[in-house]
Amino acid sequence: MSLSGSIGQPLVPTNSSASGNGMPDINAKPLADTLDEPVMDTIMRDLKSISDKLKMVLVPRKDSKNILRDWDLWGPLLLCLGLSLRLSLTAPESQVATVFTSIFVIIWGGAAIVTLNTKLLGGKLSIFQTICVLGYCIFPLVLASIVCLLVSSIIARALIVAASFGWSIVASMGFLNDVNLGNRKALAVYPMCLFYFIIGWMILISRSIFELGA
Repeated sequence: MSLSGSIGQPLVPTNSSASGNGMPDINAKPLADTLDEPVMDTIMRDLKSISDKLKMVLVPRKDSKNILRDWDLWGPLLLCLGLSLRLSLTAPESQVATVFTSIFVIIWGGAAIVTLNTKLLGGKLSIFQTICVLGYCIFPLVLASIVCLLVSSIIARALIVAASFGWSIVASMGFLNDVNLGNRKALAVYPMCLFYFIIGWMILISRSIFELGA
């Protein structure tokens, strides 16, 4: 089952402009068929795509909207899995399974709710595109959870989580600038902020490695 897709045209023209007679460019070539390519090539291509999107989150660029044309769910799935493992690592032994499951439910359930809200407000993005953006933009929070693993001061942890929370919001807003919500953008931003806030709060209250023996 494929967890990636493209919303581009089935043909990719080799020239930047259409032919003069209004007909499709005869030099257009079909998208590359990946059914017969080696498995390792497919894995490496997907890993490079994930890496490029993570870089766009950390250092937003003008072409960041390209993530919407080539969405995938592998990156969000790996980030969700990593955050779940990280938070369950320092959870009380009796709550490990609960914490692990809760992170999955919060991330995927929350992303679905934010996506539905955006669609109801007139957003032009597909459900998978929005989930892709929200999932990749938890990357700063995942990094914060790893740093907080080594920090026991609640003040320092709060500053780290607050910075990563703001980073996630800015990154996601950069990707969603083309949603065209007009004066209803605030209604879409609020649940998005709440989504990242809940994740950030769970990171803040998680224990560091220095508190495991306490």
